[in-house]
Amino acid sequence: MKTTIMEKLIKLVQEKGVIRAKDLKAHRIPDIYLNRLVEKGQIQRISRGIYTATNSNPSSYQTLAEACKRIPNGIICLLSALNFYNITTQIPPQVWIAVDMKAWHPKEYSIPLRIIRFSGKALHEGVETHKVEGVSIRVYCVAKTIADCFKYRNKIGLDIAIEALKDAYRQKKCTIDEIWHFARICRVANVIRPYLESIV
Repeated sequence: MKTTIMEKLIKLVQEKGVIRAKDLKAHRIPDIYLNRLVEKGQIQRISRGIYTATNSNPSSYQTLAEACKRIPNGIICLLSALNFYNITTQIPPQVWIAVDMKAWHPKEYSIPLRIIRFSGKALHEGVETHKVEGVSIRVYCVAKTIADCFKYRNKIGLDIAIEALKDAYRQKKCTIDEIWHFARICRVANVIRPYLESIV
């Protein structure tokens, strides 16, 4: 039996978890079928141009997947990265996402986003790729995230940066050498030095 376009689209949504309307072009599926499936209740529109399966069982990280679909070149950072790695007691109300200094990003969001602009090595180093809700998301590694927290301590609070450093070290999620490497890239070596010395 020949697979219909509707069936092909439902399968695609289930496989990907979260899709953008523009993703359909690669599969030669007209985006009018998205509206038809939404009307039938087989998929749901979770934000402008972003869809997921109606019967999906989203994880607590679905907003990260949505954010990365909305800003494909973005990298999950700071409080959202800490939460992703379970090294904070903070639950951020926004998704913190890093973009290049000159990068364009949409002005309106269906989910709360906090855009942070990075450049050079501070933008490109320490990026890991993880699968969340069937979506590949980019997140700064633990050591880079800790260095970023000290760099942006005025935005997130020094107490949160110190807590993350201690938790990551205690849980063996990164080494002192790795943190020191990224502290130098982020130009916070002198700031972080006494806190590193206090935990070793």
